Amino acid sequence: MAVLGIVVASALFSFNPFKNGAIKGTVSPSAAATYALGIAGMDTIKVPINNGAFVLNEVKPGTYKLVIEAISPYKDFEKEGVVVADDKATDVGEITLQK
Repeated sequence: MAVLGIVVASALFSFNPFKNGAIKGTVSPSAAATYALGIAGMDTIKVPINNGAFVLNEVKPGTYKLVIEAISPYKDFEKEGVVVADDKATDVGEITLQK
């Protein structure tokens, strides 16, 4: 039994854990948006926008569509092709919402 435990423990510790990234940015005007969403296939991450800033954490590596939900009279914003890498924060910069 002890040998089996050592083999299982060795296998667990030799596994390289999956590392997630993030998507961050700001929205202008800061009071014109409510939520930021990262969408990839069936996966969606949604966070509130606070004082014009947002950070989508624990984002799996891949390519996402970023959606900013705006408050009328401003229009929602969409950006395709936001790439997230292992253990990295992708900064999309400042997003200016249009009326």
